[in-house]
Amino acid sequence: MQKMAHFRKKLSTGLVAAAAGIIMCGGMTAMASEITSEAASLDMTTDYPGITVNPGDTLSFSLDFSSDEACDAALSVESIPEGWTGYFGGDGNQVSMVHINSGTEADNAELATFNLTLPDEAEEGTYTVELAADAGSSGSDTLELEITVNQEELGQSSFTAEYPEQQGATGTSFSFDTTLVNNRATEQSYSLSAEAPTGWTVSFTPSSETSQVASVALESGASEGITVDVTPPENVEKGEYTITCTATSASDTLTMELSIEITGTYGVSLSTPTGNLSLDAYANDQRSVTLSITNTGNVDLENLNLTSSAPTDWEVEFSESTIELLEAGATQEITAYITPDADAITGDYLTTLTVSNDETSADAQFRVSVKIRTTWGIVAVAIIVVLVILLGCIFKKFGRR
Repeated sequence: MQKMAHFRKKLSTGLVAAAAGIIMCGGMTAMASEITSEAASLDMTTDYPGITVNPGDTLSFSLDFSSDEACDAALSVESIPEGWTGYFGGDGNQVSMVHINSGTEADNAELATFNLTLPDEAEEGTYTVELAADAGSSGSDTLELEITVNQEELGQSSFTAEYPEQQGATGTSFSFDTTLVNNRATEQSYSLSAEAPTGWTVSFTPSSETSQVASVALESGASEGITVDVTPPENVEKGEYTITCTATSASDTLTMELSIEITGTYGVSLSTPTGNLSLDAYANDQRSVTLSITNTGNVDLENLNLTSSAPTDWEVEFSESTIELLEAGATQEITAYITPDADAITGDYLTTLTVSNDETSADAQFRVSVKIRTTWGIVAVAIIVVLVILLGCIFKKFGRR
């Protein structure tokens, strides 16, 4: 009986110890679960924690948060490369703490940003920036940003012209030397197009080709020289014109503006209303001729001067020696007065009249026929007739003897 009682006592003691152990294990499990829950109650994330940049770049990371309960979290930079600078921002201000609502990242999206600036002398390599958010008893979290510094201009393709502005007169064709650069990580096929005024033509010719193309393929990091030929219509007016060229790929839409200034065409003609460039004149007698001066260009002409080149001792004068303004397409008539030399003998002479300014000029050669006046001719004929009659009388009188 004593042995049986002793056995029951030991069994009871064992059961109590086992129960205590189970209770302690359950408590520790619950405590561990609570600690784990607290550690996971706050999360800080960003969409792109790894990025490739260039020295001197400034970056902005949007920060999203999730929390099991509403809390205020202090933000800090745990580690950052030497010479780099960074700060937290929110609503246009620099911040050090953020209020997080209870909920998921969708409920607390882009609550803050982390702005990071690299020094211009940053060397190539991969760097880590560690951020921290601490809400005390509500939890904490860290976020590592992996920054790869590459001195090549990756991700910034370009389409540029060496001289994007040119000028020329009407009838001029223009040629632009441009460069297309693919700084994407993969090969790109660029479609080339242009938006130009009505009547203008634009073509693209790669430096490695002899014919025009509508597209060009470039490997990652490659570039291509492209000649852009622009031809305005023949009757284009004076003014400034813009041509927008576009290179489009699956990843890029690159635009480039070319500027062309049409200065217009300068032209003038000199003639007579009938087109006749000959006249009769007499020695020392002034003759007038009507000149027709026309602006044949599409730009107004200013300060047109009239000059002459005539035989020695001849005189040439104009009713107006200067035309202050002759509009494009307009015609003005001016009278020229030509006086042959008093000793000029019968014959044909050339007199050149010129109209000119700093932009253009024109001349016309007039054939001036110097003649003897009709009255003197009649006198000469009369004298000859009288002489003939006298000679006839003399022959008649002396012939009978």
